[in-house]
Amino acid sequence: MACAKPEGEGAPGGSEGGAAAGDVVVICRCEDVTLDEIRDLIARGYTTIEEIKRITRCGMGPCQGRTCRQLVLAEIARATAKDIASVAPGRFRPPTKPVRLGGAVAGAPGPDVEGFEGDGDEQVR
Repeated sequence: MACAKPEGEGAPGGSEGGAAAGDVVVICRCEDVTLDEIRDLIARGYTTIEEIKRITRCGMGPCQGRTCRQLVLAEIARATAKDIASVAPGRFRPPTKPVRLGGAVAGAPGPDVEGFEGDGDEQVR
């Protein structure tokens, strides 16, 4: 796997600023998606981040695209000869915050909650 190095210490170069031939460049570390995979999908006609996300899960890991979204958008822009600002950014939805069942039930009307009408034998729906 290629590792980015500071300038002057063998940093990858080239006309595209990419890695040397044979290096594997990981775009999405969470889902282990490589630059070659992204380029292959674009060459096959998948030119939106939504399509690429659905096929590779790129942007759906724990970071929710914070590290890979801009890299994928830049690659789409480069491959389609568009300005990066004109490439649709897609929808990135942050994960919902988990709620403990006890916390959800505590707010529901019940025998111990003011305003509840019933004899206490009702089922929670």
